[in-house]
Formats: sequence, C-alpha cells, structure tokens
Amino acid sequence: MKRIARLWCAGWLCALALAAQATVVVDERGVGVELPKPPQRIVTVLPSLTESVCALGACDRLVGVDRYSNWPASVRALPQVGGGIDPNVEAIVALKPDVVLLAKSSRVTDRLEALGLKVVVLEPKNHADVRRVLDALARVLGTGDATAVWRAIDASVSAAAQSLPERVKRTRVYFEVNSAPYAAGEASFIGETLARLGARNIVPAALGPFPKLNPEFVVRADPDLIMVGERSAQGLEQRPGWGRIKAVREGRICRFTAEQSDVLVRPGPRMGEAARLMAECLQEHG
Repeated sequence: MKRIARLWCAGWLCALALAAQATVVVDERGVGVELPKPPQRIVTVLPSLTESVCALGACDRLVGVDRYSNWPASVRALPQVGGGIDPNVEAIVALKPDVVLLAKSSRVTDRLEALGLKVVVLEPKNHADVRRVLDALARVLGTGDATAVWRAIDASVSAAAQSLPERVKRTRVYFEVNSAPYAAGEASFIGETLARLGARNIVPAALGPFPKLNPEFVVRADPDLIMVGERSAQGLEQRPGWGRIKAVREGRICRFTAEQSDVLVRPGPRMGEAARLMAECLQEHG
C-alpha cells in the first residue's frame, strides 16, 4: 500500500512539474496555444520569424523553413517547405515539428491544426509588433533574451538616424516593396524607420502598412527620392508619367540588391542594418 502511495505521489509531483513547464502563448488570432514544454523541433514559414528564432539563440532547433529564409547562412541547408502563404503541408508534417511558426496570411493554419500540429501565428508589421513577436517567441522557445535583442535593434536604428546631417532630413521618400506597385506606408515598420531617420514618407498611414497604389498616385506625390529593389526597378523610368517625377528626372533612385532588399523588407533582428542602408541612400541622394 505504501509503495502504491509513493508511486501515486511521484506521478502527481511529476504532473505538477510538467504543468509548471507548460506555456500558453496568445498569437495573432487571439488564440492561446499551449506548449507542454519548449519545442525542440521547429518549422518556420516566414523569413522574419526564422531570423528572430536564430537571434534568440534557437537556430539549432529549426528543422525546416520556407523557401525564402536565407539568413543566417546555416538555415540554407535546412529542408524547405515551400512559400509562406501556401506551403507544402505534407512536407511540414514529415518533419514532425513540435511547433510551426507562420504568418496570418498563410492558408494552411487550419489544415495543420486538424492534423494535430501546434501552430503559432505571428506576423509583425510595425516596430511595436516586432518587439511583441520577439517576446512571444521567447515564451515559445523558453529561452532567449527578447529585451536584449530589441534593444540592439533600437540602438542600431538610433545610430543610423544620428549619422545623418540635417540637410537630408525631411526628404520626401517613396519606398516601393514590389512593382505591382506595393509601397511601404507610414504605418509599416519600414515607414517607421524612415520617420526615425527624419525622412517624410509620401504614403500616408491612412492607406495601411503596405498598400497597392495606383502608379499615378506616385506621379502626383512627386517624391524627392525613390527606394526600390533592383528586381522591381526594371523599366521604372519608362512607367507612364514617371519621367515627370523629380526623383526620376534627377536620378535620385536607390536600387537595392536582392540581398539588401531581403534585409530591408523583413521586420526582425536586422532592422538596424536596414536603417543603415536607408541612411546611406539618404546621405547619397537626399
């Protein structure tokens, strides 16, 4: 009888210990996702989440990533599960992840959960989101100093701003995300970084973080400077009416390489580097 009691007590204590380790993370959907213990097998389906997991010291727990995740270099050797919006569900399941981290825009969340996988939806769009996502990821991982990572990002953005002379501040900027054209508005993390650098974004917050614009909007706004990835910049000067834009007439266009564009459009630990790239553009053309 005493032996049975001891076994029951040991099991009860073990249950308490496991419960103490369990974490509930509230994601973008407002859903509380319970994780019984820190996940050791993680699939990320958004490059900024991949980078943030690594910045928090858990790169070694990644077992799969989306096709666009390429930083740090070590993640390039991992199995790829397709694009972020519509990844390969079978490929994800085959990796037997403890948790899948993906964007709100992904179309496979319900399918993955129906198959019994833990899914945490996180998609930062502005600076406050980035800090909140870092905090959430630190809870998911059960490790990592999210505050230290955010402070490093914030300090790097401030340093980039302080490097700029007064003459380039208040330059009116158009930042094109892709040639649809989708732009980075004032409400986006890119727009917020531009504001901290002292630049003026021609795309108001009222249009949303990343609005699709009528090209005529840019012509009417007549920006002093255009920031665009080289992949989207082909034929930019030949767009109807764009020859009248001040930035086009005066050649004040920063064409970022593919690698630089990756840094610029990902809301995560490399935002300080992104701020430096924008500051260099403003310094050269502002």
